[in-house]
Amino acid sequence: MSHHHDRRGNPRSLLTPTMRGVLDRIARAGHAPMHMLSAQQARTAYAAGSDVLELPTQKMHRVEDFTVTARDGYAIPVRHYAPSGTGLPVLVYFHGGGFTVGSVATHDGLCRRLAHLAGCAVLSVDYRLAPEFKFPTAHEDAWDVVQWVAQEGKNRGLDTTRIALGGDSAGGTLAAACAIEACNAGLPLALQLLFYPGCAGHQDTLSHSTFASGFLLEERQISFFFEHYIRSAADRDDWRFAPLNGKDTNGHEVDLGGVAPAWVGLAECDPLVDEGVAYADRLRLAGVAVDLEIYRGVVHEFIKMGRAIPEATTAHADAARALRNAFGL
Repeated sequence: MSHHHDRRGNPRSLLTPTMRGVLDRIARAGHAPMHMLSAQQARTAYAAGSDVLELPTQKMHRVEDFTVTARDGYAIPVRHYAPSGTGLPVLVYFHGGGFTVGSVATHDGLCRRLAHLAGCAVLSVDYRLAPEFKFPTAHEDAWDVVQWVAQEGKNRGLDTTRIALGGDSAGGTLAAACAIEACNAGLPLALQLLFYPGCAGHQDTLSHSTFASGFLLEERQISFFFEHYIRSAADRDDWRFAPLNGKDTNGHEVDLGGVAPAWVGLAECDPLVDEGVAYADRLRLAGVAVDLEIYRGVVHEFIKMGRAIPEATTAHADAARALRNAFGL
């Protein structure tokens, strides 16, 4: 039976038995679906569950919180993780959460693990969230931190000649869009590390309908996030929100030629998988080196389930290897 037939006929049959078990346990827990909550309630619920399936916390030589001043004067909280040593290359990391939920705290375990496995510093960014801060605030906060790292990072012991950008889900959107900003600004990056990034402005791919419900990230939840974040329908067609097919101010698709090499890690059973593949294809067509990994039988958010889902530790190792190679470690 073909994979596409499975996908259309019984997409649940694609799940690994372990993944199916995790989804069944989540369903039995009977929590209110996120789209039924206020943004604040959704943040609290997401934070409460964020580390339930995470691996034990990795000890780090250095974990420091400080702030970076945004263009409007706001103090953006960032957390600096580092194994021992100075002059380390740095991964600037943007957490997922649909621009509405998530924080440095919810992605603490993942950032520690990447820093440990890759032997690099990680700077995790607490960009402002919707609906209090609409598009493009998250993008601008993200890009402001990237520019700060390039200009001031050496004062914190970072090697600013070796910068990578990374993120998961909405954070992957931010990383991809900031990689385009960096290219336009002439700021060289070593890598963009994208875990199941949101790339398209409209939920119209086959995977959005196939995995619309019952695979953790649901279509109603994606709409809930987007309705909080975007100001009007026009924002969906802005490349900073939709790097795959969004347009610039002149109405042209953004040129991806010259952007940083990409490592893209996708979940097979994820509404976002098709747009992730399409983005990898567009990067390749523009002459960008792309390493694409699709983790079979798992859902969105799987990289934060290392205690239960073995594919998570595989993805962590793959991502860390890509970072080490890009940094020459």
